[in-house]
Amino acid sequence: MKDDTSIRGLAHQDTAHDSASKHVTGRAEYTDDLNEPQGLVHAYLGLSQCAHGTITGMDFSDTLAHPGVIGVLTSKDIPGINDVSANGKKDDPIFAEETVLFWGQPVFAVIAKTRDQARRAAHKARIIYDALPHALDPIAARDAGMGYVTDPLTLRRGDADRGMADAPRRISGRFEIGGQDHFYLEGQIAMAVPGEDDDMTINVSTQHPSEVQHMVAHALQVPSHSVIVNVRRMGGGFGGKETQMNLFACVAAIAAKRWKRAVKIRPDRDDDMIATGKRHDFVVDYEVGFDDSGKIRAVQGDWYARCGFSSDLSGPVTDRALFHADNAYFYPDVRVSSHPMKTNTVSNTAFRGFGGPQGVIVAERMIEEIAYALGRDTLEIRRANLYENGQLTPYHQQVNDQILPRILDELEASSDYQARRQAVLDWNAKGGVIRKGIAMTPVKFGISFTATWYNQAGALIHIYSDGSVMLNHGGTEMGQGLNTKVAQVVAEAFQCDIARVKITKTTTEKVPNTSATAASSGTDLNGMAALDAADQIKARLVEFVAERWQVATDAVQFVPGHIMAGDTAIPFTEVIAAAYMARVNLSAVGHYKTPDIHWDRSTGRGRPFYYYAYGAAVSEVSVDTLTGEYVIDRSDVLHDVGRSLNPAIDKGQVEGAFVQGAGWLTTEELWWDDKGRLRTHAPSTYKVPLASDRPRIFNVTLANWSQAAERTIKRSKAVGEPPFMLGISVFEAINMAVASMADYREPARLDAPATPERVLMAVDRLRG
Repeated sequence: MKDDTSIRGLAHQDTAHDSASKHVTGRAEYTDDLNEPQGLVHAYLGLSQCAHGTITGMDFSDTLAHPGVIGVLTSKDIPGINDVSANGKKDDPIFAEETVLFWGQPVFAVIAKTRDQARRAAHKARIIYDALPHALDPIAARDAGMGYVTDPLTLRRGDADRGMADAPRRISGRFEIGGQDHFYLEGQIAMAVPGEDDDMTINVSTQHPSEVQHMVAHALQVPSHSVIVNVRRMGGGFGGKETQMNLFACVAAIAAKRWKRAVKIRPDRDDDMIATGKRHDFVVDYEVGFDDSGKIRAVQGDWYARCGFSSDLSGPVTDRALFHADNAYFYPDVRVSSHPMKTNTVSNTAFRGFGGPQGVIVAERMIEEIAYALGRDTLEIRRANLYENGQLTPYHQQVNDQILPRILDELEASSDYQARRQAVLDWNAKGGVIRKGIAMTPVKFGISFTATWYNQAGALIHIYSDGSVMLNHGGTEMGQGLNTKVAQVVAEAFQCDIARVKITKTTTEKVPNTSATAASSGTDLNGMAALDAADQIKARLVEFVAERWQVATDAVQFVPGHIMAGDTAIPFTEVIAAAYMARVNLSAVGHYKTPDIHWDRSTGRGRPFYYYAYGAAVSEVSVDTLTGEYVIDRSDVLHDVGRSLNPAIDKGQVEGAFVQGAGWLTTEELWWDDKGRLRTHAPSTYKVPLASDRPRIFNVTLANWSQAAERTIKRSKAVGEPPFMLGISVFEAINMAVASMADYREPARLDAPATPERVLMAVDRLRG
């Protein structure tokens, strides 16, 4: 490696994703690409064919007779605990025992020499059920007395009843908000390889290696130190691999221990979608009180969530829906409550935004209601209700880093919003089949895990005697560029070219007790941990250089490719070689915990978020009122990522999040039939956005003047989740286009997703 004063890949530079060329050439290795050990066999899940019922008989004779079948696993074959619940409630069995609670629940697994043999044999099993009543949606579950899967939450500040009574105007409504499938390109997959003693190595596509380690250890009844979990990269996660992969890792490990052979499990896309959890859908009953100026006086709301048969992450997801029920707006008097309903459906789970989007969109619905009631532009009402610094959220956290006024001003000007809105009004005034809509929506999104103990991370750095650097941290790479950004932090610290920094797979062997790569905190946490490790090594090198070259420690500086000892520039590699010979420790373990955060769920008060990320989007759409179809003509985004560690990667994250958010609210519809069968379980029946669905004109800009007010990693801000909610601007624009059918006398009140069918029905209702 050549030392040079022009080094690449430092923090705040546009730097290519470390695996970009591998991704586009097909050379990137995922779990299914790893070399298979000799004797590897395959597992396949047998899923229930009943939404709720008692198992009265299981016949595996035809399954066991199928060519290549080695055996069948049921709950009786689990050596340890039959549970993969992420919260310790023991309500999420690996295999159903006496009762099945949703259509598609794993009941058994077949082990065979090939995957095709295991898959075909699984369908030959005969399971007999005594059917029981089932409830599929949250309101039906409420009415049937199904109860909650976890404790509900109420956030309150002021007196909502009094505020509502005193408000000059009041509006109430119900908003149904659909769920969303993660539709990661790489499906769930795990490969377990048994070792000596009780050792088990799991290669798995997961966002949470430490949780896999714990779950497998519990299932096998061994200590955590006997289980090693490895993740080089995932082909997408979006929250769908935070807890849902526990099942697959445990099945592979149980089979590997039973037959002392490596075992791989990879479900078909259909079974993956049927058996794994999704974004929670909600039914929200809301009421807003306001005055003639459009200022909100009081808000009340009840968020009923379809949580599924077990609790999974429904507690924190429904909590976060309430945390973001205000979005960017101050509610003087407020009371909002969650209702995490148990339903006979797959257990819903984490998804990008983690409940936040389902809170934000209700805030935007209420703003829309106020604007139409007063005959005003929705942007006016949004501006009138924005938080001011010093005001308290419903959970009593003070907002003190508000930058939305500037973001809205800049975006309103750069997008030519006012002129375009007038053009939309003029177009619609002519009547006609095609109606247009335009909307500008903001987002304020809190960053941190609400489970405070998850806000920690570790990292490990080695510098080898030739000056090459090995970096390992507890975060996982799922295409979002985490590894690249953390490597940039390390390269910046040592002032070396990023090519000198090797990013290795995430493994529980090197960094223990890691948190999930989720809550948009991967870079915040792991970047700071890596910087801590780098600073420890730098401190040792400073002392060494000062002593060797006889200068004061404050005269030692790291500069591009070199270390300065006073006026002498010594190549980095030369210093490292000398330090090794002098027996300087060139390895360090770093750790970081987010400061100044706390949350008391029992009182509904605290500071659960370290800071807020902000953004805004303007979207314009054209709707065909004869078919309900629509196109996104243009979207403009201005988003706050603080002082970006990598503007190119961050911009890509904003673009992807926006499109995924728009997909959630437009085309991605989950549908169960009356028997509890998920019918949208493949690309043929579940429509994710295509390249042709993106905005025809798509302008994405980062607020490059912003920097985090708190001491984040290099003053950057999280980017994974916040821009997802900017897709709400598309939904709001569609609502405006439909409302033009009644000359804007009332809002369209579309439920989400706004499929062409729903749009057409709303058009007909307003036209009639």
